[in-house]
Amino acid sequence: MPISAENVRENYERIRLELGPQVTIVAATKYVGIEDLGALAEAGIEVLGENRAQDLEAKHARHGDAFRWHFIGHLQSRKAKTVNELCELCHSLSSESAARRLTIPALVEVNLSGEETKSGIPESELEEFLALYDDVRGLMTMPPETGDPEASRPYFRRLRELAERYGLRELSMGTSQDYRVAADEGATLVRLGSILYEL
Repeated sequence: MPISAENVRENYERIRLELGPQVTIVAATKYVGIEDLGALAEAGIEVLGENRAQDLEAKHARHGDAFRWHFIGHLQSRKAKTVNELCELCHSLSSESAARRLTIPALVEVNLSGEETKSGIPESELEEFLALYDDVRGLMTMPPETGDPEASRPYFRRLRELAERYGLRELSMGTSQDYRVAADEGATLVRLGSILYEL
């Protein structure tokens, strides 16, 4: 079913009012087709977050000037060139090889839950990792999946404490399920998908 610009605008405006101007809404477009991006532009969405470099290339080729582009998926070093060329920010820097190839501002992804299936560096290696890249603007994390937004709060709080410790401004945390809790804990960027597109 095609995405309705009217619905997206309504959802986007409601959430913007809720969060205030200090939080940037990044529309996560992993499951949004190229043909639906026009509706997002019409709805007033300004920042898109893409997970895969090849989708980023295809979508940017068609709609490049309509949005500001962020990369929010796992960053492989061989894809860094594409991300450098097309994005203003990478949310997910987490390997030394990618740090050597990335040239745009980045957030370091921290795996605070210790889940092996998740990307990100362990908290214990953060200080050392920050020394590898000289344009780190902040931190990003993905808490364990849960039906209870409050369960994410300790992870968001910990990320904020780490950002404060290292003097970093930006915090990318919170998705459709738990963005209110993330904003409460100091998120400056929230990555929203389904909640923007639902009827």
